[in-house]
Amino acid sequence: MTATFLDLTTVRNIGIMAHIDAGKTTTAERILYFTGVSHRIGEVHDGNTALDWTDQERERGITITSAATTCHWRGHTINLIDTPGHVDFGIEVERCLRVLDGAVAVFDGVAGVEPQSETVWRQADRYGVPRICFVNKLDRAGADLARCAGMIADRLGAVPLVLQLPIGAEAGFTGVVDLVEDRALVWAGGGEPDVRPVPPGLRADARRWRARLVETLAEHDETIMELYVAGAEPPAGRLHEAIRRLTVASAATPVLCGSAYRNKGVQPLLDAIARYLPSPLDAEGPRAASDRAPLSALAFKIMTARHVGRLAFVRIYSGRLEPGTSVLNSVTGAKERIGKIYRVHANRREEIASAGAGDIVAVLGLKRTTTGDTLCDPAHPVVLESLDVPAPVIEVAIEPRAKGDQEKMAAAVRRLAEEDPSFQVHADAETGQTVIGGMGELHLEVIVGRLKDDHGVAANVGRPRVAYRETIRRTASKVETTYRKQNGGKGQYAKVQLSIEPIEEHYEFVNEVTGGRVPRHFVPSVDDGCQQAMRTGPLAGFPMTGVRVTLLDGDHHPVDSSELAFTIAGSLAFQEAVRRASPALLEPVMAVEVTTPAEYMGAVIGDLNARRGRVEGTRPQGGAEVVRALVPLAEMFGYVGHLRGATSGRAVHSMRFDSYALVPPAVAAKVTAAA
Repeated sequence: MTATFLDLTTVRNIGIMAHIDAGKTTTAERILYFTGVSHRIGEVHDGNTALDWTDQERERGITITSAATTCHWRGHTINLIDTPGHVDFGIEVERCLRVLDGAVAVFDGVAGVEPQSETVWRQADRYGVPRICFVNKLDRAGADLARCAGMIADRLGAVPLVLQLPIGAEAGFTGVVDLVEDRALVWAGGGEPDVRPVPPGLRADARRWRARLVETLAEHDETIMELYVAGAEPPAGRLHEAIRRLTVASAATPVLCGSAYRNKGVQPLLDAIARYLPSPLDAEGPRAASDRAPLSALAFKIMTARHVGRLAFVRIYSGRLEPGTSVLNSVTGAKERIGKIYRVHANRREEIASAGAGDIVAVLGLKRTTTGDTLCDPAHPVVLESLDVPAPVIEVAIEPRAKGDQEKMAAAVRRLAEEDPSFQVHADAETGQTVIGGMGELHLEVIVGRLKDDHGVAANVGRPRVAYRETIRRTASKVETTYRKQNGGKGQYAKVQLSIEPIEEHYEFVNEVTGGRVPRHFVPSVDDGCQQAMRTGPLAGFPMTGVRVTLLDGDHHPVDSSELAFTIAGSLAFQEAVRRASPALLEPVMAVEVTTPAEYMGAVIGDLNARRGRVEGTRPQGGAEVVRALVPLAEMFGYVGHLRGATSGRAVHSMRFDSYALVPPAVAAKVTAAA
């Protein structure tokens, strides 16, 4: 076992993110090969990749769970996390971006910016993660670097810095022109590129694109602006420095290109990761990124490993972790003891003696720590920003096939929910069934598969059902409720007056009581009562959202008032206010993109309209047409099979959650009647 002491200036904690099938895992596998971690190249279609290592990932050919590994390139340590591309597993991207310092966004050179590309880009924006772009698959027919760069600017709102141009196209793609160094990199085989002069036929294009690069840098960087105004040609070193400054500040995004599958463009991508993406020292935080500072770390993932047990994946921001030391979970207030510490390579683990600032490791022994919790020095407590976990949009009821497996299934789904915060489970109060909720049909299919494969519980699954929400459409003012109970001895008394109004966000509570009419220590109880009432809406029992509660007034008794009395009074007042505020049903609406041959476009649009969809627009893409629409999730069950049949199997679609919207009255009546 060794202790890890890192030169933080050379550390890069990065993730690879993309829309499904953009070549993200293939790119990651090439990175492992060219950095010497793997001695053979794993292929997604062969089911032998290092990072997609679970049985379900290899069977389906997609990434389901994020996989971490460490590699080294030209004196730099790269902690790499490969994230899923499918929208159903967005929480894996979310929690990884929360702890990473930089990311590589991979784009299909033909399709460009796709729906999930936009989703993961917004997630990276939310956590302020600097990015570089890799436009992949330039060996395919219809690939277009310039069009992709334009889509990155238009659809993602980024400032692209195109650093390379392709040499050749489709099967004739052989290398790239390096615009910064003014040279050509050509791959004759699958190894290191040959460095050559820029081909004569590309010199004019190279000069034009380099001038555009310098102009863009000058617009955003004072050093380059001074050279530009003086008419001086910036040397390559100055350009590299400016590109890094803008990248770290998220003011601009370098764009590189290649074909990962053909082993072209991967080494320059690694150079760009080392050269432009930030180190832990560049990241802002409550403490300095130093081993000598007090410990602060974030647990971003929980998993159960066979033959090992419960592992917590932890990003260390400051201080050191050592086995046997006691740490504080500042979110729960619990003390935890560190067990073994592992360096992780996908499903393999290497035990290490300690880990310090900038490290991403797996820790054994954290029994009460969950995703998003902060671990810190007990003498220097701190709470780090947690994760934004989306609410499920789809539910199914499940039951064990074997009657004796009920307790075993309950324990298994609890463990799976602990590992995946976007997966939720509850018991239906009326039927007693176990109901599981997630981000889509594939998400729940994978969960049910894991119940059988990982926990030995085969389950029967009911029909998918939509996770509706309830809300209010108008304000209800000065709703007053008095809760009074006398049954001998000390009684219960609380009086509450509140107003509610619709808002866009989930829930807010505002206290406007003055004069001590409701003592300060009882105010949280009113809030708690309102939140308890939010869990069951008045129309069909679905959870409520989009409500602001304002506590206006109340009354108390010096003896009979209690936290319980004010909780009950708050709940009753909230329920009465909701009845007066025109309650309404909300349904999840999905952003759908269908890529179809032009001859089927009319049929596709007509079908989306029939599903209560609203077509947002169309655009050409590589000889096909892309139809964008917003469609209620309730109308999209079974759409894959229908689309295949209607287009002779030639159309494909992608779908991601967009927003909640009011359910039309006729549909709402059916939903409430069924509930």
